[in-house]
Amino acid sequence: MLTETILRWVIEYGYLVIFSVLALGIIGAPIPDEALLAFAGYLVYNGQLQLVPTVVTAFLGSVCGITLSYGLGRTIGNYLITKFGPAVQITGDKVIHVQTWFERVGKWGLLFGYYLPGVRHLIAFGAGVSKLPLSVFALFAFTGSFIWSVTFISTGYFLGRQWILVFGKVRPTLVMGSAITVGVCVLYIFIQQYCRKPK
Repeated sequence: MLTETILRWVIEYGYLVIFSVLALGIIGAPIPDEALLAFAGYLVYNGQLQLVPTVVTAFLGSVCGITLSYGLGRTIGNYLITKFGPAVQITGDKVIHVQTWFERVGKWGLLFGYYLPGVRHLIAFGAGVSKLPLSVFALFAFTGSFIWSVTFISTGYFLGRQWILVFGKVRPTLVMGSAITVGVCVLYIFIQQYCRKPK
């Protein structure tokens, strides 16, 4: 099982695996990031890792992942949308809507989107496509990364041997929250499109 393999790597190689796996997870690899952070917190509780290096490593890994996603969106996002967007009903008008949304409230999604699997994988790419200024992106995304990392590392630390509850109970709730969030966004776009159609 992928999760068991990753957790075994964390025990064997420590901070390097936390950094690398979180970076890949934020980009979009199918990795249970919350469980990894909670397990790292448990290892701190157990004395196998140190608190400050664990938090710093998790923060830097997630920051690298989300910044790379932003960079990809900023550099090749428009090309991908132009080439493949029409096949999935993504048009120039919808890109403009995304840009407007980021200018108004989307940056807050960078702060809280970490807690929603799937959302955190896409929102940085969307920020890059919308050309959100790097300084604004960094302020919200990096702050969100730190809060998210500390939240789950602390959870694993205080739960101790019960850290597995994060994987068994918390993560499914977050996935459900992601599905609801995506559903609401799709419904919003549908309503916007419907309301703009000539009567």
